[in-house]
Amino acid sequence: LERTNKKFIYRFTYMEKKAQEQGKSLNEMILPEMELLWNEAKAQSKD
Repeated sequence: LERTNKKFIYRFTYMEKKAQEQGKSLNEMILPEMELLWNEAKAQSKD
């Protein structure tokens, strides 16, 4: 469970950072945009 929580926190933080780089907040993004960032974060965490 702890590992799962760490993965979630990493991915969510990644999403927030990438959204900010795009000049947006997660609140302003639509679901497909957030899903794209989530999948990028998942791919990054597999490295």
